[in-house]
Amino acid sequence: MTVAAGAEARRVELTFRGILLGILICLVFTAANVYLGLKVGLTVATSIPAAIISMALLRAFKDATIWENNIVQTVASAAGAMASVIFVLPGLVIVGAWSGFPFWTTFGLCAIGGVLGVMYTVPLRRALVTNSPLPYPEGVAAAEVLKVGSGMRGDSAEAAADGKRGLTAILLGSAGSALFALAVGTRALAGEVAGFFRVGAGATGIGASMSLALFGAGHLMGVAVGMAMLAGIVIAWGIAVPVLTGLYPDATASTADAARAIWTTKVRFIGAGAIGISAIWTLAKLAAPVWKGLSGALSAQSLRAAGAGVDRTEQDIPIGIVAAVSALCLIPLGVLIFNFLRAGELAPVAIPLTAASLAYIAVAGFAVAGVCGYMAGLIGSSNSPVSGLAILAVLGASLIVAAIGAGAAMGDPMPLVAFALLVTSALLAVAVAANDNLQDLKTGQLVDATPWRQQAALVVGVVAGSAMIPPILDLLNRSNGFAGAPNINAIADDPLPAPQATLISTIAKGVVGGQLDWGLIGIGALVGIGLILIDEALRRTKRYSLPPLAVGMAIYLPATLTIPVVLGAVSGWLYDKRVEKRPDGEAAKRLGVLVVSGLIVGESLFNVALSGLIVATNSGAPLAIVPEDFPPAPILALVAYAGIMASLYAWAGRRRT
Repeated sequence: MTVAAGAEARRVELTFRGILLGILICLVFTAANVYLGLKVGLTVATSIPAAIISMALLRAFKDATIWENNIVQTVASAAGAMASVIFVLPGLVIVGAWSGFPFWTTFGLCAIGGVLGVMYTVPLRRALVTNSPLPYPEGVAAAEVLKVGSGMRGDSAEAAADGKRGLTAILLGSAGSALFALAVGTRALAGEVAGFFRVGAGATGIGASMSLALFGAGHLMGVAVGMAMLAGIVIAWGIAVPVLTGLYPDATASTADAARAIWTTKVRFIGAGAIGISAIWTLAKLAAPVWKGLSGALSAQSLRAAGAGVDRTEQDIPIGIVAAVSALCLIPLGVLIFNFLRAGELAPVAIPLTAASLAYIAVAGFAVAGVCGYMAGLIGSSNSPVSGLAILAVLGASLIVAAIGAGAAMGDPMPLVAFALLVTSALLAVAVAANDNLQDLKTGQLVDATPWRQQAALVVGVVAGSAMIPPILDLLNRSNGFAGAPNINAIADDPLPAPQATLISTIAKGVVGGQLDWGLIGIGALVGIGLILIDEALRRTKRYSLPPLAVGMAIYLPATLTIPVVLGAVSGWLYDKRVEKRPDGEAAKRLGVLVVSGLIVGESLFNVALSGLIVATNSGAPLAIVPEDFPPAPILALVAYAGIMASLYAWAGRRRT
């Protein structure tokens, strides 16, 4: 990589090849993140894997620079950002408003909302990035990776070797998880290992999905989130399920069916209450610093000249263009919303509902952009409670639509619920783009990049990622469908959980149609308050925490999905402890991160491809070559699972100094 005196005179930054490479990486990681989000309710940041891939591939060009690699990771980072709209969008299928995902409507919601999110954060850059003490953990980490890989932290030959090892790590992790998923598809290995048993008069169970992607996600999330999820599992399956199955016995059901039924119909609502109160608390804690940051941003913008005489590292997209693009975005968004309304029962109030929803998105969107930008700087974009904002956003949208459209719906709440979800989807796209933009701009600040070039690159990434989301969602809907949806045309009998979309749809139904079990949600809120108090007490030690949102998610999600995450978090912590004191400890940690990132990419892309095969063959198990109840499958799965992870960690942790 070229980083030398005089480089400024021949700066290579925003290039066609960089944009093209960023788009290609963005498409791959978007598909992976859409699947992962529907599977377990989380997405992962893609900046660091994208930077590693970029540095390895662009090294073939003599004029490639750190700034061009920064553009590549900026475009690609939109994959982690825009994929998060699946926290709401599947809700339109779950409530029966859509049977699939119409391309232009879905693309428009994602792309327009995403571009608005980028525009809204442009005037916030100075206060929330340049002049801010916020740590931006992921942005700083990505900058360090770029500096190391570009030779700014040492010998360029060693930097080249680091880049090759990083790409190898991603490929090894991808190959390992894809091959394991292939073996599961043949039924030679079990896809899930679980057992249920009686506890006094009640019942409970334990189990784990044999998913290496979930293991990798746990490593990336960290041990604090892993322990919080373990606490949620204990609350749900160690306390609530045994107690409630004892209080509500079902003599006709098997132990497994009784435990699952209680968790589905009762315990999950407790988790929803815990998530809701935890989200509100998290946002409330951030209110004062967010207001301070927004005030500082507006003050800085009012004192700044239109661009004349501004240093290159302070050049944003001009504010006039920002305002014009933001205003123009509302036109196609309004057309999209109006067309959605005029085709259904809400056609008589299409105009007032369109006007109210546009005003809501425009005003609330700017506030959401500021909140998300601040949260990304404080705790990182991967850990930012975007789903908590989505819960609050759907509450606001539901109240607006109920106030204006209740009469036109003629007693049927479903059209109102569907419209609330549509509006929330656009607002969430604003939130996730803003969440990502300021994190990328922090990386750019640390590597001396030009802000406006990054902002333009992120717009490209937003549009590219948005184009990938509808076909992937439609494919997964046709092959598997979603939990809670009619799934009339789904081929495989294995619906994806889509946890946030299910929860947010339930909330919208409850607000509009009064269908929520407020008693159980109230119990969950009390549990959440207790968790908040414990977390605040632990944080005073400066060493420990118990993120209440993560606990709530583990109560709400099936244990088979959260246990692999816990295993990955603990294993990642043990791996980091083992290598951190070595001279090459930081490099070994980075390789560990890249290996588990590969696990997510490999398994997720394999399962997306498998969905295509399911649709093409009209078979729910097109790869099955052994009987469904193959007796050795669970043992073989456990052995292979442990063996693959032990081998990958051994390779990543091998001494290289």
